[in-house]
Amino acid sequence: MARRLRFHGTDSKNGGCPAVHEDLDSGEIIVQGTPVIAPEDLAQLQHLGPGDAAVAVPRELLVNHGPKETHRVPHIIGLEEFGRLFETFQHSAWHLETRRGYASDREDLGFAEFLATGDAPCDLDSDWCQNIRRQTEAGKYVGRVRVLDTPPTEGQRFLLSYARCNAATGEDARNLWREDADRAHLPAEDFWIFDSRLVAILRFDGQDVFHDVEIITEPAEVLRYCQVRDAAVHASIPYNAFAAQLKD
Repeated sequence: MARRLRFHGTDSKNGGCPAVHEDLDSGEIIVQGTPVIAPEDLAQLQHLGPGDAAVAVPRELLVNHGPKETHRVPHIIGLEEFGRLFETFQHSAWHLETRRGYASDREDLGFAEFLATGDAPCDLDSDWCQNIRRQTEAGKYVGRVRVLDTPPTEGQRFLLSYARCNAATGEDARNLWREDADRAHLPAEDFWIFDSRLVAILRFDGQDVFHDVEIITEPAEVLRYCQVRDAAVHASIPYNAFAAQLKD
């Protein structure tokens, strides 16, 4: 069975070696770099077993992207504090959505209307829409990429229909298929990035209920999520062009 690996980072200027990954199941750290193969070098290594390999990497790679602690203690905030982030961010807020559905959507009255008509209702006078419109009119960037399965779930089709409301507030609303997300090595996580310095990971239970938010501010971790954002935006297309694919 293949490992589930998370990319931590690289100091390479062209995206190649060296790099650091983490095994999400075992917690092991995998370092890729230049193999050490000269017999005279291998002879100096202690405890190198017959099935082991050695690689050479710059010290900065481990300083910048290696784990800083054995067990990270999550910094959890409540929904009220999370909501304030959308009012206080300075220049950008970006969201990756990878779930197959959200309990909050299914409980919304607009979801029943969508199931009946095929169109999600759009209330541009809601508190959310008014705030996002204020932010984008002030010159700030707000965007999101939504991942859809093949075929899309009801919840994903609801959000694709609702994306016209996102776009009407000035959001850069985009979509991509899950197979394309996998090829782009996007993680199966829901998170927001604020001002490229703070990551808010949304935490759900098994019934798709949104509970709380984990905040990450460690620079190397934030950089990794920013790299995910760049890859997601590059691989995705605007929601209206994506929706047209479903009608073809």
